[in-house]
Amino acid sequence: MFKAEIRILGFDDSPFKRTDKKVAVIGVIYRGGSFLDVVLKTEVTVDGLDATQKLTKLINSSRHKPQLKVLMFDGITVGGFNIIDIKKMYKQTGLPVIIVNRKHPNLDSVQEALKNNFKDFNERWDMILNAGKIKVCNLENGKKVYYQTIGMEDEEAEEIIRLSSTHSDIPEPLRVAHLIATAIIKGESSGRA
Repeated sequence: MFKAEIRILGFDDSPFKRTDKKVAVIGVIYRGGSFLDVVLKTEVTVDGLDATQKLTKLINSSRHKPQLKVLMFDGITVGGFNIIDIKKMYKQTGLPVIIVNRKHPNLDSVQEALKNNFKDFNERWDMILNAGKIKVCNLENGKKVYYQTIGMEDEEAEEIIRLSSTHSDIPEPLRVAHLIATAIIKGESSGRA
């Protein structure tokens, strides 16, 4: 059983164009699904392989890290196909990781896209497989989200997802990170996380 105000660091990337070299990634530290404590920002390369390293550095250098209990991501990629290696991130930060998706990811189409667009396909595909099995979490409102986790039991991950999904079908740390990430690029937040 987790405290209602468990500190969760949730990340989402900002909108970008394929011609952009970098994309902003916003992190928000949220107390459960109640309120925002801190906003963090870094940049990663569009379709690069630096997301794990850049995000790990941001997390480990934050003065708020000692209070954090879990990391949460809106999908396993940022900036296009810059894949987060959650096993490596867990090992380097010591914090459990939860990947959340509104829809069940179509791994066949992801694999095809990686094969067709990246010479380092095998390395990227291994990072996707590292995230483990995709599971379903039924929310209190009758909706469901899909998740992958490392560093905690499925029941714990589901409890945290439900606890933090207070205002929509996705956890507040991800919803708010999305709103901020969109606003810094477009001048106004829009769309669904």
